[in-house]
Amino acid sequence: MPPADASLPPSPQCHVHKFGGSSLADASLYRAAAALLQDPARTRIVVVSAMQGVTDALLALLASARRGDDWAAEWDALRERHLVAAAVLDPNGHHVLKAALLQDFDVLHEQLLALACGDASADVHARGLPGLGEVVSSRLMQAALGADAAGWHRLDARDVLVVHEGEMGMAVDWAASRERLAAWRASHADGNVVVTGFVARDADGHATTLGRNGSDYSAAIFANLFDAVGLTIWTDVDGVLSADPRLVPEAVCLPSMSYAEACELAYFGAKVLHPQTMAPVQERGIPLWIRNTHRPEAPGTLISTHSGHDAAPVKGLSLVRDLAIVELVGNGMVGVPGAAERLFGALRGAGVSVTMISQGSSEHSICCVLRADQAERARNAAAAAFADAIADGQAQGVTLTRDIAVLAAVGDGMVGTPGVAARLLSGLAQARVNARAIAQGAGERNISVAIGANDATRALRAAHAAFWLSPQTLSVGVIGPGQVGSALLVQMSAALPRLRERSGLDLRLRAIANSRAMVLDERGVEPADAAARLQGGAARALDLDEFADHVRGEHLPHALIVDCSASPRVAEHYPRWLARGIHVVTPNKLAGSGPWANYAAIQDAGRRGGGRFRYEATVGAGLPVMLTLRNLLDTGDELYAIDGMLSGTLAWLFNRFDGTVPFSQLVREAQALGYTEPDPRDDLSGLDVARKLVILAREAGRALSLEDVEVENLVPQALREVDRGAFLARLEEMDAPMLARYREAAAEGRSLRHLAQLDRDGRARVGVVALPAEHACCHTRLTDNLVQFRTRRYADNPLVVQGPGAGPEVTAAGVFGDVLAIAQSLGTAPGLSLPLGEAHAEVHA
Repeated sequence: MPPADASLPPSPQCHVHKFGGSSLADASLYRAAAALLQDPARTRIVVVSAMQGVTDALLALLASARRGDDWAAEWDALRERHLVAAAVLDPNGHHVLKAALLQDFDVLHEQLLALACGDASADVHARGLPGLGEVVSSRLMQAALGADAAGWHRLDARDVLVVHEGEMGMAVDWAASRERLAAWRASHADGNVVVTGFVARDADGHATTLGRNGSDYSAAIFANLFDAVGLTIWTDVDGVLSADPRLVPEAVCLPSMSYAEACELAYFGAKVLHPQTMAPVQERGIPLWIRNTHRPEAPGTLISTHSGHDAAPVKGLSLVRDLAIVELVGNGMVGVPGAAERLFGALRGAGVSVTMISQGSSEHSICCVLRADQAERARNAAAAAFADAIADGQAQGVTLTRDIAVLAAVGDGMVGTPGVAARLLSGLAQARVNARAIAQGAGERNISVAIGANDATRALRAAHAAFWLSPQTLSVGVIGPGQVGSALLVQMSAALPRLRERSGLDLRLRAIANSRAMVLDERGVEPADAAARLQGGAARALDLDEFADHVRGEHLPHALIVDCSASPRVAEHYPRWLARGIHVVTPNKLAGSGPWANYAAIQDAGRRGGGRFRYEATVGAGLPVMLTLRNLLDTGDELYAIDGMLSGTLAWLFNRFDGTVPFSQLVREAQALGYTEPDPRDDLSGLDVARKLVILAREAGRALSLEDVEVENLVPQALREVDRGAFLARLEEMDAPMLARYREAAAEGRSLRHLAQLDRDGRARVGVVALPAEHACCHTRLTDNLVQFRTRRYADNPLVVQGPGAGPEVTAAGVFGDVLAIAQSLGTAPGLSLPLGEAHAEVHA
């Protein structure tokens, strides 16, 4: 692009404004636009698009005329729309404006007639007809601004702008255009100008247009020609957004960006700008603002030489859809010069535009991403160009993969910043999106990833969150709003606003279910209202497959189901959910302690599908028992033994049992306090503790099953099969044997405690043990759980985890902690805390 002609007189300082069709939909919006142009300190150049929808209407008229269809009614409606606007904008003198509009539409009428009659010369003139909307729009804008009396001139760009068709689209003849603008200005007094966008003339003097989105291009061209100090494009959005808000509702308006960033985003589908728009202003370093006509108080986005201060390496993300991949594969291409040249030459000859190229360093294959409507032509052209190589076996052939989209991450901050590609690909992997091909230029400003079209929205949201441009969203479903589930919902209700604000985490509860019914809500369920909604009209019969499908919603990057039920039916679904990439969190011990084959299936499904299975609350409720064990093993320690009290109910009973009060009385008291299950035998049988020991053993890598555990059942044999009422009535039958055991232990200076024990050889036992007074389990609070880990590092002085191990609130806190741990692993912003809830936990040696 040549510099300005030094022989021309200097322009007064001016600012160019451009209004798009959505800002000029009717007369009221023309007036609103005119109100934004009240800066007398600078000359104002206003470039206008056609009224909203007019260009499409003109193209439809041309198509009807060429087909010989009746177009008169549509032409008349279009003319009437503009006449109505003129009457509103210039009520006192609109006869002049009306006459000009009628003349414009008469010319259109004559050319449509010529097209309909098959006039050979009509096609030449028809090239400029789609720009008639801008011509009449400029007249309306001039009227809204006050016409010449207010110092506003009107410039028909066809009198100044000269263009020609180039390989990259319409190109400007800058010398001729500058010369014509100088002549126009010489015949007009200095002042403000309304310019028609979109239209120009070719070197032969025929009217033409600049192509789709050409009005933005026109504005940039005239900003260059007028030597403007700035360009503002007024549109219907607040500025350039970090992503398409229809796909990422959390997309943010970018305060600033560089020309290069804007070009990259525009090329990859950002609708606010067209790539051509950048060149004329970038050449002169003219700053460009994108602002909202309907919200002029919003600061908008500034596009200039520098990106602005921003810690994020990626400014924005964009999607291009309706693509396909054509791949040439051949062992014979390795090290052979010219293969790529031959391929791209064939594609160019077939008129195929390539969006993205990817080639491995082995040169074994070349992958091209291109428009879906050109895919078949591209494959045929490539196959023809390499027909000999394919026939000789040097190339294996040309493959075509349809239904492809390209996700592009753009940002000047990527330059020289390690780990950007890793974060992008990790975010996609976490969302279970497979990258088909990857490309990054040496400039490091753009990383493009070809993905399946069905994954496109989920990929965009995952990448947007991965770079902390929006909160990391987890679609959450909760099953079982009982005591623990209800406590979890209360905790979520209190924590979610803070997590979103401080940690960039959006835990979106979208489904709630009990054993009979479920509520599915695309917009989300307020945790505080969840249980009540299950009783309302929105509830439907529970279908666990439909429940999981809804939580997994393809448009959201991550899905998580919290199972607070004790249902084996629900636990049976874990492998299927995990295989689909749905994370599962539960305090339900059935899955972790069930048959080994089922447990192995759960673990395998998680590895294959990427879903995480977290069950910290199954042992010790909110205590970090599982976490401590994992940390010991992950850091290379070797487990020797585990022992401890894993039941808050049994801990309370044996902490209180000192021979002065019958054991049966303590059981009834514990039941009255809510410490026991409705049927105390569920606690006294030791089976629940055995399940917890199996879970710990499996976490330590031991292939232990429930039947391998020696379990002491404290319920006398005669009371095990009777109904609950009979059992409670005959509780005193436990007193004599328990008192005898207490006295025997006391005689030796020992105390009775209910322990779970796993030794170094893998033997597991659950039952009552007489412990020496110095044992840690003899010094706990009433309902404390206590677990001792003996390891190579802690062989003589075991590592102890101690604290409340029962109760809905602390159990829910353990569940919530697992949810947050998964969220943190998915890439939430720094600062996400993993509270232990209300439990007071002690970890000490």
